[in-house]
Amino acid sequence: MAEIRHAMTTWSGDLQSGAGTIDYVSSGAFSRMPVSWAARTSAHDGKTSPEELLAAAHAACFSMAFSSRLAKNGTPPSKLSVKAEVTFDNASGGWKVEKSHIKVEGMVPGIDAETFARLADDAKDNCPISVALKGNVELSVEATLSAS
Repeated sequence: MAEIRHAMTTWSGDLQSGAGTIDYVSSGAFSRMPVSWAARTSAHDGKTSPEELLAAAHAACFSMAFSSRLAKNGTPPSKLSVKAEVTFDNASGGWKVEKSHIKVEGMVPGIDAETFARLADDAKDNCPISVALKGNVELSVEATLSAS
């Protein structure tokens, strides 16, 4: 059965001087998060942006996918630290999400660096958020294996 999630937002004013809030998400995990165009294109000033939320979604999704691959390999992680950096740019003449770069550092007993990197690359290509972005956003992963 499909799972459906939702988010509700409110926006007032025009793009440049207006502002909004992410009012509610279906899980109730957060609410009343301020957003603005300025927070997307310059200093965040305590406000979030769709790109920041996309980075959070990509980091969480990748973490789960990579953990699954490591466990199936017989080498479950002790710890994965994941950072997704989403680039929102106007370089091509129109604002768009250009890249999502994942940095992962993992403590994984019994694995070699080559296998760790290969499984990280597979998780980058196949986690559901990556699949949704594929073909539209440049995806990359930088995987570092820490001493266990």
